[in-house]
Parts: sequence; C-alpha cells; structure tokens
Amino acid sequence: MPEYSSPAAHADVVIIGGGVMGVSAAYHLATRGARVTVLEAEQLFGTGSTALNAGGFRHQFSTAVNIELSKLSLELLGRFEEEFEQPIGYNPCGYLFLLDADKDVTAFRDIVKLQHAHGINTQWLAPDDVARLAPQVNLDGILAATFYEKDGLVDPSGILQGYVRGASRAGATLRTGVRVTGARVENGRIEALQTTAGDVSGGTFLLAAGPWSGEVGRAIGVDVPVVPIRRQIAVTSPIPGLTKKFPFVIDFSQSLYFHYEGGAILTGMSNRDEPPAFNTAVDETWREQHVEAAMRRLPLLGESEIAHEWAGLYEVTPDDQAIIGRLPQLENLYACTGFSGHGLMHGPSAGLAVSEEIFDGAAHTVDIAPLRWRTFGAGEYNVV
Repeated sequence: MPEYSSPAAHADVVIIGGGVMGVSAAYHLATRGARVTVLEAEQLFGTGSTALNAGGFRHQFSTAVNIELSKLSLELLGRFEEEFEQPIGYNPCGYLFLLDADKDVTAFRDIVKLQHAHGINTQWLAPDDVARLAPQVNLDGILAATFYEKDGLVDPSGILQGYVRGASRAGATLRTGVRVTGARVENGRIEALQTTAGDVSGGTFLLAAGPWSGEVGRAIGVDVPVVPIRRQIAVTSPIPGLTKKFPFVIDFSQSLYFHYEGGAILTGMSNRDEPPAFNTAVDETWREQHVEAAMRRLPLLGESEIAHEWAGLYEVTPDDQAIIGRLPQLENLYACTGFSGHGLMHGPSAGLAVSEEIFDGAAHTVDIAPLRWRTFGAGEYNVV
C-alpha cells in the first residue's frame, strides 16, 4: 500500500470516505491550504462504489442544479489530464434517451426546454432520426428520443486516481483501512472521530462515504437518509463492427441502458423492487430479466455472451437528489453524499462546491441551494 503523506496530529478537515467525492473535496481543500485527512475504510482507494461505476457522464438532467453541476464537472475534466497527468478516457459518444410513453414524451419536452435554458443544446429526435444515429437499436414502441453530443463516457478509476495523487501532492493525508466507529461530541460539535485506528481529531468533518453514509451517520449519532441499493452490470464478449461512436442508450421506461465498452457492450437495468442492503452478489434471477429486456432493445446482443458481470451500490436519498453542505445536527459536520446514481459525473464539481461551503461559508462557483439539507419528501419526476 503506498504511503501518501505522514498523518497530521490535528486536521482542519477530516473527510470520511475515499471515493471520488472524498478525494475531490480533499484536493480542492488542500490546494487552498487546509490541512486535510481522508479516512478510507478499504485497504486501497477506488475499490468501493467508484470502481464499480458504469462510467457515464451526462448533462441531460431534469433539475437546474444537476445540469449546472454537470457543466462545471465537464469544465474541470477538460483540464484534468494536464492538471493531474492522468488520462480519463472522455468519449463524447452522446446520451440517447429512448421514450415509449406519452407521459414521458410530455415531461421530456419541458426538460429539454430547461436544458436549453442552461446552454445544453439537447436534440429532440423522431424515430427515423434515432434509426440513423443508432441503427443497431430496435425501435419498436419508441415515440421519440433526446440526444446531446457532449454527454458520454469517462474512466472512473482515472478520475479517482488523479484526485488521489493531486490531494497528496497538495499536502493531504490519505489513510486507508480506517473505519469510523463513533464520535466524541461536546457542545454540539465533533471533537474527534473514534476509528479502528484510534481517535482522529479535527476542526471540521465531511461525510462523503457514499452508500455507507447512513451507516457512518448512525455510528456518530446523526440520521442521514442515505441507503445502499444494489445495481448490477454485465459486459459482453466483443461484438464485431461496434465503434466508440455508439451512443450511451437509455431505454427510459425500463431503466435499461447500454454503451460501448472496449469493443463490447456494457449493460445494466435498475430493479425498482431492490430493497436497501449492502448486498453486492449478482442476482441471477434479475440477470435473466435484464438480459431478456436488453436483447429485445438491442438484438445484436444475441450474437454475444456475457463475459463478466458485477454488482455495486447506489447511494440513494428519499428524493433521489444529493446532500451537499452543513448538516444541522452537529455544528461542524458537512456532507457530500446521496447522489443516487450520478456521483461520478458530479464528483469534480461537488467536491469543489463542498470545499467552498467549508472554506468560504457557501458555494459560489455553482449554486447548490436545492441540495443543502432539506425536508425529504417523495421523489419527483427526475432524470437520474
């Protein structure tokens, strides 16, 4: 295990979680002179949810704040390779949302108007347009689609490792194999975290533990409404003739998606009945339903077989939106968690935003007001 820097006796900011959110925030804080310690429960950075990500990046959201987070992330990623000397494999193949229900067509018309208002020139496509763009896709039942050419794919590991090295070079202390088990609280403030490696003291604490945020919150006496939901992915054997230009296709009503992956297809489909749990075993029954649906929409999958598959965890909130900023339960506790399936793409911008919340008292590069602590109700109509 590499050693990034020697542990500091007392940190200005202690970050719980070494996924993309944690190390992005660490980098942005450390470059401004904060003494930062990151605590990662696993033995290596990048072996949690970040490493199991499908790698999608998109601007096509139904809320202004998520559109703006994506815009800022793409701006930051545009100079990532030069800044961190780390390739991230950005492939602007575009996201193609397929719509087969009248209610979705109606809703997406308004969503596209919102995207246009924020400078995202999403295209509205008729089935004939889709056939020209992605002739491999079976368009039975499809009424319309949307497409934005700057959406696409990035390398999750590349982004995470770039921030790990960047944070270390900026002076952050990065510790692995350290699990938070409790907290010492006095007068409404955390004085120190109790961990498997002893107490870790700090001035400010940031919860960025992804799917484990709710569990860590309970350990330190705070109710954070984030639960882990299993999502599984399959990658096929190579498919001749497929190119990197094949778009990231989402069959919206089925929560089914597929995209190009090293000459093959990566595909996933959300099980809406999946209960909250830390279960990352592949569900073979769900695999059958998923593969059957995927083959109907993309018949060329019938020419290949599954080469490998895995399951990871989404970090889900009651309204499917992230929590960024100070938590009301403790004076010096902040959160950057609950991204509900779009954490990788918002890691660069959210890490910057929460660093501004901590360092400056409020984010100013992007307006995150809707994502601060709030009363959680039922989920709205969100493209997530």
